[in-house]
Amino acid sequence: MRKKTKEVRIGSILIGGKNPIAVQSMVKVHPALLNDAIDQIKKLVSVGCDLVRIAVPDMEGAEAISEIKKKVAIPLVADIHFDYRLALEAIKRGADKIRLNPSNIRSGENIKKVVSLAKERGIPIRVGANVGSLKGNLSKKDKVEELFNVMKNEVSILESLDFHNIVLSAKCSEIDLNYGINKKLSENYIYPIHIGITEAGTIVAGIVKSSLGIFRLLNEGIGDTIRVSLTGELENEVISGISILKALSLRKGVDIVSCPTCGRAKIDVKKFTFLIEKKLSGTKKDIKIAIMGCEVNGPGEARDADIGIAGSADKAVLFERGEIVAKGEPSYIMELLFKKISEIM
Repeated sequence: MRKKTKEVRIGSILIGGKNPIAVQSMVKVHPALLNDAIDQIKKLVSVGCDLVRIAVPDMEGAEAISEIKKKVAIPLVADIHFDYRLALEAIKRGADKIRLNPSNIRSGENIKKVVSLAKERGIPIRVGANVGSLKGNLSKKDKVEELFNVMKNEVSILESLDFHNIVLSAKCSEIDLNYGINKKLSENYIYPIHIGITEAGTIVAGIVKSSLGIFRLLNEGIGDTIRVSLTGELENEVISGISILKALSLRKGVDIVSCPTCGRAKIDVKKFTFLIEKKLSGTKKDIKIAIMGCEVNGPGEARDADIGIAGSADKAVLFERGEIVAKGEPSYIMELLFKKISEIM
């Protein structure tokens, strides 16, 4: 059972409550590089991203938000540290949410200015902590307690100003510690929680680590939005996040079943699978598609797929629910497959 949390609006989407778990990612360039930033956001949108975070290191970055908003419709989160003026400018420029730790702003009056404007514009503030907030050599149990105390301090600052439009985030690179702090947050607050494994690494190691960490929390009903943090192509973060949710039946979408291939393969499974993934990325309709290299694996082993293609003595076959419906050259069968898919969609 997913824990019911407070519903929070971020631009055009809602997180928390009974809303779907949102998948997010982060632009990898300075926002003032408008064309690059907009291009990255559009790529993220094309693979199904629900919201995008942008680092705002200076005033030029904050000012760029209004220009970016003119070109994209996806909700934008401004990631800000230390300087309250950047937070104010980002909000004025149309940010749908800000990521800001109020304790990093020394002046109480300046914190009030940010909170007041966020209230006025109806946007949430995400507060967070990681092991960088801790000092000394602590045990795992003590780290959880200390991280929780850091989070508690951030939240209390906002609550003392009667601000409750809050999202929580305490991410670590260590799976057990990440689990411990998020479980404690879930037990003590009703605010929605952003989960993920921070600094997870490169694509293979990062996906493995993130999947294990995110699954453990989602399996206990914890988490309202996720990010798979990877070093590399940013689209992989979104594709991986969506794949995790689909594997847990927490998100609708295309489920592609493909064999690893061997010496029996009679079609280019890798090529065809890539084409289908690219064409159908971001699709939220439930459909299972199989791409199998030979008659050993398909169609029999993939008979529960809605539709699929397999290599055979006749070069390729198209099948629906295990029943062969067409035979021919692989390129011809792929054309039929895409036509059938469009009819189903």
